[in-house]
Amino acid sequence: MMFAVWIPLLMPLLAVPAARRAAEWLPPRAAAWTLAGFSVVLAGSSTAALGLLASAGALRLPPVAALGHLSPPLLGDSSPVLVPASLLAALALAAGAFAVVRTGLRQRREMRAARAASAAADELSVRPDELPYAYALPGRPDRIVVTTGMLRALDAREREVLFAHERAHLAGRHHLFLATAELAVTLHPMLRGLREPLAYALERWADESAATATGDRALTARAIGRAALAAARVPGAGSRPRTALAVTAGPVPRRVTALLTTSAATARPRRALRRALAGALLVCAVLSAGAVADAAHDLHAGVEVAQGETGR
Repeated sequence: MMFAVWIPLLMPLLAVPAARRAAEWLPPRAAAWTLAGFSVVLAGSSTAALGLLASAGALRLPPVAALGHLSPPLLGDSSPVLVPASLLAALALAAGAFAVVRTGLRQRREMRAARAASAAADELSVRPDELPYAYALPGRPDRIVVTTGMLRALDAREREVLFAHERAHLAGRHHLFLATAELAVTLHPMLRGLREPLAYALERWADESAATATGDRALTARAIGRAALAAARVPGAGSRPRTALAVTAGPVPRRVTALLTTSAATARPRRALRRALAGALLVCAVLSAGAVADAAHDLHAGVEVAQGETGR
């Protein structure tokens, strides 16, 4: 068990760079789902591994052993590092639980504050503000928050691109992808490397949706570029919830280049190479989940032996 529980904890060292490269080769929508799902699997596996490690140490405590009618010497895996490792695992679990609750409450607080400041009768909430910014604000109902400064920076057709981009964020529930990734990072800090490519994939997903809605990739690229330039003239303009997405977010030059040089038939690495990398990611996920299952089986078997139930 002591060997198996380390696999999910150390897997991000290998898996995160591979996932980042895979995201570069996948269409935006597929990349976003891959990164978000991978974050959930790795964070869940590492958390379960910590729980098993903490449980293995707790079962050796006399009060816990007596409660479970266990004989600690028969539990197996008597490595001298087990008890201190179990203590560290318990502390990590407690810290992770605290961080998840704090992050979840902060996300909820930010969304509530943004909605309270963006009351509107319809989808569009226009703020009388010279600072140029706009973002998608999910809720009931979903809203697009935009300032008069941003509206003046764009012409009529470019505004349609802006609205189509933000509608794509709302329709795709992109804020949930970001919220999930942020919570995964609180559980396993090594997953931090997936957050930036995920945010980029979500922006590219919305870019492609806007290009499809308007039927003009060049117009979409120009509107995104002009909106970003307008926002860049006022650094820090427009605070928004961290999980709310905006057309000006991320590496805008890279996004504009992608719109001008790609189409529905984007040139990508050879299919065999993409499949090989996808297979590697699948192996990483299966190894993490399988290691947790193996560790859980070993712990359960040890408990049965300590309870004298091996004959059953």
